[in-house]
Parts: sequence; structure tokens; C-alpha cells
Amino acid sequence: MAKIAIIETGGKQYLVAQDTVLKIEKLTLKTPRKAGDVIEFDKVLLTDDGAKTEIGAPYVKGATVKAELIEESRHQTVTVIKYRQKSRYFKKRGHRQPYAKIKITSLS
Repeated sequence: MAKIAIIETGGKQYLVAQDTVLKIEKLTLKTPRKAGDVIEFDKVLLTDDGAKTEIGAPYVKGATVKAELIEESRHQTVTVIKYRQKSRYFKKRGHRQPYAKIKITSLS
């Protein structure tokens, strides 16, 4: 059985395994990043290797998940329209949520 883990980032939790590709919330780090950079997640909630399961309280001590940054971009535009009939009120706005696309390289 493949080794799996549950990580927390951006206020959300993700189930990951080796070579998993994810779109996560934008990462806020002080140094600029580019494609190919290694990112390390230390907020690991659960690890399982098929024989032994470790559950953190709230995080598993010493567990890390390493990932490679594939790209940072923004999702497609979500159009938000506010309209009130008979009052000439019409507002149209758009929003593009930023994300980071990562590939899990190692679980330890």
C-alpha cells in the first residue's frame, strides 16, 4: 500500500500521496519562488504507510511532506453581478483566485 499523509495549508486539508498533483491556496513566503522550487510542509495531521498510522495532536512531530512547485497562477474569472430591477442598479465585477500548483515528491 502506498504511503499517504494529510497536510494542512491555506486553511484547508489535503490527502496526498507520492506524485500527487494539487492546486492549493496561494503560498505566502518572504522569498520569491519560481517553477521547480522545493516547498516543505510541516503541518502534517496524519501519516499512514500501510502498517502503521500516526495521528497528530494537532500535528505529527517530525513528519514533513516535500513538494515541487509547478506553477503559480490564477483560476478562471468568476463573474459577480448585483442587480436591482426598476432602480437602474447594475454592478458587474470579476474575481480570479490565485493558486499554486504543486507535485508531492516525498513523504517522511
